[in-house]
Amino acid sequence: MKFISHGAAQEVTGTCHELQIEHAPGKISRVLLDCGLFQGRREEAAQKNATFNFQVTDIDAVVLSHSHMDHVGRIPLLYKKGYRGPVYCTYASKDLAAVMLRDGGYIQEQDEEFFQKHLKDSMIAFDGPLYTQEDAAACMKLFRGENYGDWINVCPGLRVQLFDAGHIIGSAQLLMEVTEGGKTRHIGFSADLGRSELPIIRDPVPMPPVELLICESTYGNRRHEDIGEAKNHLQAAIVRTAERGGKIIIPAFSLERTQEIVYDLHVLWDAKKIPPVPIIIDSPLASSVTDVFMKHPECYDQEMFAQFLGRQHNPFQFSLVRYTDSVEESKALNGTPGPMIIMAASGMCEAGRIRHHLKNEIGNPKNTILAVGYMAENTLGRRVVDPTVGAIKIFDQMYPKKAEIVSIDAYSGHADMDDLDGYVAMIDGLKKVILVHGELEAMQPFAQRLNEKLGVEVLTPKREEEIIL
Repeated sequence: MKFISHGAAQEVTGTCHELQIEHAPGKISRVLLDCGLFQGRREEAAQKNATFNFQVTDIDAVVLSHSHMDHVGRIPLLYKKGYRGPVYCTYASKDLAAVMLRDGGYIQEQDEEFFQKHLKDSMIAFDGPLYTQEDAAACMKLFRGENYGDWINVCPGLRVQLFDAGHIIGSAQLLMEVTEGGKTRHIGFSADLGRSELPIIRDPVPMPPVELLICESTYGNRRHEDIGEAKNHLQAAIVRTAERGGKIIIPAFSLERTQEIVYDLHVLWDAKKIPPVPIIIDSPLASSVTDVFMKHPECYDQEMFAQFLGRQHNPFQFSLVRYTDSVEESKALNGTPGPMIIMAASGMCEAGRIRHHLKNEIGNPKNTILAVGYMAENTLGRRVVDPTVGAIKIFDQMYPKKAEIVSIDAYSGHADMDDLDGYVAMIDGLKKVILVHGELEAMQPFAQRLNEKLGVEVLTPKREEEIIL
């Protein structure tokens, strides 16, 4: 059996891992664990996303952990290049993927216009958009919704169970039963592991006994603030900015983070802890994603039922909140004075309406730019929150950072170093760990702790490195 990481190897985005299983002499099953977009510098991202380092038609199946674009975003390209096998995931992930990929196709079409205008003389050959909205819609016929806990016969030599990962709605970690050469082994894939006590969704489920774990390491070297402090920081930033008459600009992924923030704003407003400022969700995608959230109450925790659903209250809609649809509505916000809260995608500021709001508002000292999620290396969002960067480039122009910059780390949907250590320590029979989905500065301390405390072998493969298991 071989493991090859085609993405999220010593980096955080673009998850795509391949398992090759010799289920009979000379017969190989090839399975992808996720197939996501790389996010980062435009030219580098375009280059990494445009091609696969494997024969697409050789892949027998895809198992999708969740529907963040860095995990699902290249499945339309896989389809476009000839893949016609199944994509197994939870029902919630299937519904979310339809929404996310349609929006992704639109962004790819828009990016193609940018590339042709600004990067025609680069070393990269552009042959139309990565995929279109039509490709995104067409690939959805490959998706197979599954229940948590049910065994899935993925392909010869591989059965899989999905368990709640507690990361976003519908997210799953994988227990894989691999049969090769007459022997059966159990392998775990954490995918993106969530945290306990996050609002809305349930906590992660412990991994059953496995001898090998493929584990994320995003925050392998950092501790988050207590999630209970997130609302306090959110409240303080809103009150402080409103007193200045400014705008609070929140870059937030349309999937999960937007809903979490709206949920907490609803709780704060009900408790009369924030002033009555307009809250604009400037993202048609967020509106569509929120509709999917309301279709899947089976993914919610008890607190959500107690506070909202049990009383027939919509947690994502209250008197201060307005969801925009048109570009005209979005543009009109630029000339509207504060105080006001504007939340827009994308979370790392690499695409979408958030770049326009940053361009217009980051130079005003009355305003606050409020980061509520991870900003990957080389993204615009990372430069926004980096205190050593005094100005940022947006649409080929430089803008000074005069607005207050606030980061609320407590909202992270990823396990931190203590969560990860505890998660791995509870797994019976573990002998080897492969770390993925993390930058080296986070991976290496995590690997050292696992080796010293648990005595397990730890590998940190590079992109396209083959590991014989």
